[in-house]
Amino acid sequence: SFRKGNLATRIRDELGQVYEDSQFTAAFGVRGRPGISPAQLMIVTVLQFSENLTDRQAADAVRDRITWKYALGLALEDPGFDFTVLSEFRDRLVDGDLTALALDALLVRLGGLGLVKARGRQRTDSTHVLAAIRNLNRLELAGETLRAALEALAAAAPQWLTATIDASWTSVYGARIDNLRLPESQTRRDALMTQYGVDGYHLLDAIHHRDAPGWLVNLPAVQALRQIWIQQYYRTTGTGRQEVRRRDPAPDGDGIPPARNKIISPYDLDARYSIKRDTTWTGYKVHITETCDPPTPAGADTGPGELPNLITNVATTTATVPDTAMTTTIHQQLDNKNLAPAEHLTDAGYSSAHIIVTAAHQHGITLISPL
Repeated sequence: SFRKGNLATRIRDELGQVYEDSQFTAAFGVRGRPGISPAQLMIVTVLQFSENLTDRQAADAVRDRITWKYALGLALEDPGFDFTVLSEFRDRLVDGDLTALALDALLVRLGGLGLVKARGRQRTDSTHVLAAIRNLNRLELAGETLRAALEALAAAAPQWLTATIDASWTSVYGARIDNLRLPESQTRRDALMTQYGVDGYHLLDAIHHRDAPGWLVNLPAVQALRQIWIQQYYRTTGTGRQEVRRRDPAPDGDGIPPARNKIISPYDLDARYSIKRDTTWTGYKVHITETCDPPTPAGADTGPGELPNLITNVATTTATVPDTAMTTTIHQQLDNKNLAPAEHLTDAGYSSAHIIVTAAHQHGITLISPL
């Protein structure tokens, strides 16, 4: 027994059946039955996240932990599944637009138990989310983007690539940019930046040539190369010869995109650089809303006990989206769940006179925030 309780067993004992296979139809379709219950995979995913386990560790836990088998309703001799099933399951959730189901279905169950309700008090705040990428300067970004595209092409169309590029590119772009010793002088760095640009345009021209396989343009790494080259370089060909130069900030240069549009890694095209107060980061921003009802007065009938503070909504945006742009969206998301609060506490970044009036008029919410 667990003197302090066990999360896996408490999920089964206190919440019962949280997810149903029918909720995952958009991800798994209706023709035939999935080999593994999506509802069970969701519980595994929740437990995996709560313990910060890898996919392999989570799959092992399904096989060898009696508490996990109990939570999943599995027989003791059940062999479980291969760990790769978990990443495939997450991909299906994303493709089927079901990422919010993990929380929303749980909130429905908690509402049925009287643990969460509308018209109370809730609060929202945001925090930064770091992207799983390496911070790159402009030279490193250009070099790594081109190298990643070449690597993808080498795997997808090796014969075409061999016939397209010069053999010397293997030594130039064979290693990841963080394993190279880049020049220190600014003159040589500028020259290398230009060479990356020229080589990148040569590759893009070859990919878009009529003799190239048409599907090459759809490779994610090639799409990243095209978008980043638009942002980082300016090419002219009107004089009969090609001129490639790095984009520089206006008014002296050709202009570079604002932070909200600027791609900073070929491996995560949505991650952005942002600043909030004294914090700088590269990645995303998450807005978390939770209940925060005041304590029940002494002597009052509290029923089964004080209600815990529970998360009611999670909204993730790019890092550059200001908090004020999310307030109305959060109110609508809470309203869609029938969990709109009577009072909503936020910091000053979420409010304005217009937002306060809109919250009261459209959702019946009193927005409490310093102005």
